[in-house]
Amino acid sequence: MKAIVIAAGEGSRMGKLTKNIPKPLVLVNGKSIIERQLSILKQNGILDIIIITGPHHEKFNFKNVVYVNDLDYKKHDTLGSLITARDYMNDEIIITYADQIFDEKIMESINNFSGDIGIAVDLDWEKNYVNRDQHPKSEAENILINGNEILEIRKNISECKENEKIGECLGLMKFSRKASKVFLDKYSELEISHQGKFHNAPSLEKALISDMIQELIDSEINVEPIYVSGKWCEIDTPQDLEIARKMFEE
Repeated sequence: MKAIVIAAGEGSRMGKLTKNIPKPLVLVNGKSIIERQLSILKQNGILDIIIITGPHHEKFNFKNVVYVNDLDYKKHDTLGSLITARDYMNDEIIITYADQIFDEKIMESINNFSGDIGIAVDLDWEKNYVNRDQHPKSEAENILINGNEILEIRKNISECKENEKIGECLGLMKFSRKASKVFLDKYSELEISHQGKFHNAPSLEKALISDMIQELIDSEINVEPIYVSGKWCEIDTPQDLEIARKMFEE
């Protein structure tokens, strides 16, 4: 199994904290965001790790990992950055965004998933937005679920039917080897034929991975929720950083 860590974002909302370093290298209680992820991946036996970098790529110096530099990171969002590492998507893979912290319990749930495509989902997500005015609830990437099937993934899902649930998507997912090929084959088709808006993105080039997941769902490819419980925090703002520091005090 491989892990692909997407660390190509500009982190502009962090202000001066990311003026000279990429956001994943910001410290949380003495240890960088991405270092915490790498440690948990290795604890779960995942040693084949690819890091996709963007701005300040020269600041990354972890050993025993493969680096892929997204030279067009300014043109991309998470999907475009992921595709720069397409040559490594030839196995069972875990994909994670490098601007979040999660505990080992969450990674164990991901690692134990045995389906084709699974997305980490927190059903108790709304508590994370209490007193979080710099990163409001409306920015949450929600998932609409019926049973063991994801129906929709996008920001700001607010209504569901009686037998459905709404959760928040963690930037953490797992693909089987077969699903990795399906994902890349579908992207290759779109790369040739698609023009204009792509789901909730202005273009395929500026799309999120969640837009591509929705494309798979709309193509009747089953995507399952991986329900997680445990500590996690996405770090987009200085306020998020303070929340993470309190949450992960040692």
